Amino acid sequence: MTAPADPLLIARAALSRLLEPSDSVGLALTAAVGPLDALRIASGQLSAGGVLAGEIAGLLESNGFSPRPHVLQEALDRWKPRVADLAPERDLATLGRLGGALVTPESELWPSALDDLQLSAPSCLWVRGDLAAGIPELSRLVAVVGSRDSTAYGATVTGELAAGLVTRGYTVVSGGAYGIDAQAHRSALAAAGEDRQVPTIGVTACGVDRYYPAGNEQLLRETARRGLLVAEVPPGSSPTRWRFLQRNRLIAALCAATVVVEARWRSGALNTAHHAAGLGRAVGAVPGSVHSANSAGCHRLLREGSAVCVTDAAEVSELAGPIGSTLAPEPEISPAVHDGLSVEELLLLDALPVRSTSSVDKLASVAGLSIRGVLAGLSRLEFGGLAERSDDGGWRRKSTHPRQQQVESAHRKNQ
Repeated sequence: MTAPADPLLIARAALSRLLEPSDSVGLALTAAVGPLDALRIASGQLSAGGVLAGEIAGLLESNGFSPRPHVLQEALDRWKPRVADLAPERDLATLGRLGGALVTPESELWPSALDDLQLSAPSCLWVRGDLAAGIPELSRLVAVVGSRDSTAYGATVTGELAAGLVTRGYTVVSGGAYGIDAQAHRSALAAAGEDRQVPTIGVTACGVDRYYPAGNEQLLRETARRGLLVAEVPPGSSPTRWRFLQRNRLIAALCAATVVVEARWRSGALNTAHHAAGLGRAVGAVPGSVHSANSAGCHRLLREGSAVCVTDAAEVSELAGPIGSTLAPEPEISPAVHDGLSVEELLLLDALPVRSTSSVDKLASVAGLSIRGVLAGLSRLEFGGLAERSDDGGWRRKSTHPRQQQVESAHRKNQ
């Protein structure tokens, strides 16, 4: 006898069919009362009072939304036509036949990187593939996206990037579409061989039981067999323009870095890049010919400053940061001798000899300062431990200054 499914799992599965991706009201309702009561209220089994409506409005406002006065009631009216079609046990059974699993925020397998989406985070993830190793952590995931009508140049660069990333231990994430997406998945699978775990993840805009586009069916089957297929909508769901756009936010949130290889001026890949930048994720763009319309979007990202230029897998891995660290470690910055000095003090410090000594008159000539300015500056440098007076009355740079010792020590350590 089969054990009954977890009520939380069933509720999450039902909510994913009832709510469209990024339905902020539904997600605020879930955050306010939990998935079990959220489903009962959304499906009309429980009534929502004015206090709850006010709490949801407050959640929406705190997350940057401007809710209308009757936003919850409008949402209930919007969800009502879908209630009759709810069959979460059936959807879960379909997923089970495909060898998949439903991953929820309550699960240990839930990728915490998605929590950065806040009220745009999905209710759950329908995942097809072997989840024994789990979904790789943020630092191991890099998105490679781009134009559907890619050029030979774009396909070549994508292949090199994806293969290079996989051999460095990263998992390549993309959307399963024609063009750059397909090449990214294909090259990641080819570079991985049969024994590497989760070389690529395809994030789809439809149910994981459907292969869309149909021309990529074999590639998507192989992605599900050796990697993972992920969707936030249940089996049987059709791809729509809205779901494609919302799918992009999942790709961006899951990955430490997003790289756009080719993109036209208004490409959907730019939507992914903007989501990534808004989440504080690294964004890279591959430059192309200034005469190529397929690279106009990449050049736009570079010009606007939302992306950095990348040309190979080494630069992308540098952008994504080291595997195993959610954030790239801050570089160790050695203290500089000249930190905090004025322009006149810097000029004077540069004029001071290290081994011999120099007179005030000569220092004034070399530094381009007045005698009075040199005397005042020497006094401040001496007080700061950067200059010293010799027995003959001349001046030289003091090499035993604590900051100088730190610099020299750091230099020796790095050699």
